[in-house]
Amino acid sequence: MSSEIALEKSAGRPALWFWAAAGLGLAWNLFGAVQFIGSLSATPESLQAQGLTADQAAVMLGYPAWMTVVFAIGVFGGALGCGLLLVRKASAVPVFAASLAGYIALYLGDIVHGVFAALGTPQVVVLSIVVLIAAALLWLARHARGQGILT
Repeated sequence: MSSEIALEKSAGRPALWFWAAAGLGLAWNLFGAVQFIGSLSATPESLQAQGLTADQAAVMLGYPAWMTVVFAIGVFGGALGCGLLLVRKASAVPVFAASLAGYIALYLGDIVHGVFAALGTPQVVVLSIVVLIAAALLWLARHARGQGILT
C-alpha cells in the first residue's frame, strides 16, 4: 500500500474529501473572522459578560496592536486560502503559509503578553488547534499543488 495520500479520484479531478476539507476549512475560518470582528469592538463589560474576570478582560484588551494584525492575517488568510483551494488555485499555498505564520506569531504573543497565563488551558488548547488546522490546510494545499490539482 502506498504512503501517498490520493487527492485525485481521476486525472486532475479532486476527491470528495478534498472538497470537504476545503469547505470545512472555509467555514472554520469564517467562524474565526466573526471572532476577530467581535474582538475589535470588545469592551471590559462585553468580555465580562462572556465570562471573563476583570483581570482577564484587561489582558485581552491590553495586548499590542501587532497581535490584532497577526490575528487578522491568520484568519483572513485562512479564509482566502480556502477560497483559493475551492477554485483550485496554487496561490493558496503562499496564502496559507502567511496565515500559519500569523497564527504562530499570535501564539507567541499570547505567551509573551500573558494571555495564556490569564486565560489558562482552554486558551492554549484552542489556539493550539487553530495552529494545527492552519498547518493542515497548508499541507493540503502543498500536496494538492504537487499532484497537479491546483493551477
